[in-house]
Amino acid sequence: MASAHPLHGLTVVEIGHTVAAPYAGMILAELGADVIKVESPGGDYSRGMPPFRDGRSAVYQALNRGKRSIAVDLADAAQAGAVRSLIVGQADVLLHNLKFGAMDRLGLGARELLAAKPSLIYCNIGAFGAVGPMRQRPGYDPLVQAFGGLMSIMGEDGRAPVRVGVSITDMAAGLWSVIGIQAACIERNRTGRGGVVDTSLVETALAWLAYHFSSYFASGVVPKREGSGLAQIVPYQAFATADTYIMVAAGNDNIFRKLSTALGHEELATDPRFATNKERCANRAVLIPILEDIFATAPATQWLERLGAMDVPCSPINTIDQVVSEPQTQALGIFQTSPDGAEKLLGLPLSFDGVRPPFVRSAPPLGAHTDEVLQPRVLPAQG
Repeated sequence: MASAHPLHGLTVVEIGHTVAAPYAGMILAELGADVIKVESPGGDYSRGMPPFRDGRSAVYQALNRGKRSIAVDLADAAQAGAVRSLIVGQADVLLHNLKFGAMDRLGLGARELLAAKPSLIYCNIGAFGAVGPMRQRPGYDPLVQAFGGLMSIMGEDGRAPVRVGVSITDMAAGLWSVIGIQAACIERNRTGRGGVVDTSLVETALAWLAYHFSSYFASGVVPKREGSGLAQIVPYQAFATADTYIMVAAGNDNIFRKLSTALGHEELATDPRFATNKERCANRAVLIPILEDIFATAPATQWLERLGAMDVPCSPINTIDQVVSEPQTQALGIFQTSPDGAEKLLGLPLSFDGVRPPFVRSAPPLGAHTDEVLQPRVLPAQG
């Protein structure tokens, strides 16, 4: 059986805060890497984000489980030197999301560290990227969702802009950095050399829009907000039933025929205006009101049963508490309890030979591992 901790033996130093780098570090830690989180004496910003359980931020716990924490003041030359010695002496990977240029000013830039340790994999998670006129600007997830185009397709046409309801560019930048780090590890196994991995929140926002850009380049038409729908597939959206909304995804012509039968309106599938997805997209303004009127005649449970019996993809629009109690979610075992039984968190959406990486270590108290990691590198007064 494959190990549920395939990155065991990899040492990662994370100089990160809030979401992007910490999320990447959490993934690496859950996969078995020894992730040493470098925090300022005041701690990661997310330690102060509500809600709190036993004085600990739920946000911080979710993004930092599995790691060790050292608290150092990188503005202090001796302490920064100790971290540099740690990286050169022990780290396979350095991961950070500090503002552009900050690591160089701290004496921890890529050129300097790679000169001292050519096998190091040095991963930058920037806001606007490693090049370009905006590379030195700070960036936050909502700002980048706006700048990168995501907010232009979110919500309903004619209404106020909305963002994706999670820090999606932060978290996905963390995912891209993990992909880049793993690829660099494979390359290092082949050549013995490390190098620089760059990603950013803006590049991540652009990556989410891959087929929207392709559609724009092909048609010249600027994508607009479609609410819960999709410009390329019809019907593929939420519908109001007699009591609440449900999601319906008729992803191809065969499914649309099944949907028409389940609705008791077989004639829709043979109507030349709706027979193919191409025609349904062209005649969206005609078809959607017809479907809305049909769905409004019965409650959600009835439609979900009828559509489900015909294998038409559909779903209730669950709230977070409903997702937690869903039998399917429970069967996946993705919600994991800490070893001391004090907290429950979401595990990684990965399994190896049927085994999900277990919850081994809760997020660390600030500086809990400073002495064991840095002594005697830090002056005694700082330990």
